Amino acid sequence: MTFGEQPAYLRVAGDLRRKIVDGSLPPHARLPSQARIREEYGVSDTVALEARKVLMAEGLVEGRSGSGTYVREQPVPRRVARSGYRAAGASTPFRQEQAEVGTQGTWDSHSEQTPAPADIARRLGIEPGDRVMRTRYVFRDGGEAMMLSTSWEPLALTGRTPVMLPEEGPLGGCGVVDRMAAIDVVVDNVLEEVGARPGLAEETLLLGGVPGHVVLVVGRTYYASGRAVETADVVVPADRYRLAYHMPVR
Repeated sequence: MTFGEQPAYLRVAGDLRRKIVDGSLPPHARLPSQARIREEYGVSDTVALEARKVLMAEGLVEGRSGSGTYVREQPVPRRVARSGYRAAGASTPFRQEQAEVGTQGTWDSHSEQTPAPADIARRLGIEPGDRVMRTRYVFRDGGEAMMLSTSWEPLALTGRTPVMLPEEGPLGGCGVVDRMAAIDVVVDNVLEEVGARPGLAEETLLLGGVPGHVVLVVGRTYYASGRAVETADVVVPADRYRLAYHMPVR
């Protein structure tokens, strides 16, 4: 295959994709059957099937048992703010985003003590197996799950303090910066690494997506004088949200 050439299944998928994007195949319309694709494009059954698989993997169409394959309605992506600025009362990134769009979100959380896995221990600068407080979150906007997060804090730092449980006690829900300040730990740096991968089955179940759809993963770590005090993985469905970074220029 030379430069510019495409396999037949990608050529067919590309033409069907164009029809979906320009509205020739509107949301909820039935995708042409495998036989129709074969006849219209002069390709084999195998090529027609692979073209449909491409569109399904891209989240443009979905199969309905016993009915066929239909064009999915594409959501308009919304912004999730990741800002260097902190609005009044917005002590967490989620509250920051909610403050900027003028809405009030909700979340569920569950904390438990657990040994640190090797990758988390590396991010926190501790030994694998050291005890950490793991907190899992489901963030909702208008009742719809929009973001997941799992955070880990070393109990060598927060154990037996008023902030040991991130969502309980006098500073429950106040965010890492304010909670750490309460135990005389001054957070002065945060690192965020953004990546993308297919969503795990349990993630797409919670977020209401389709298995295999891409999610954005923000690996965030807070530091105080070079010491990691909290690390977290934030998971956002890529087809519904965009990460927006607004940083001060010094």
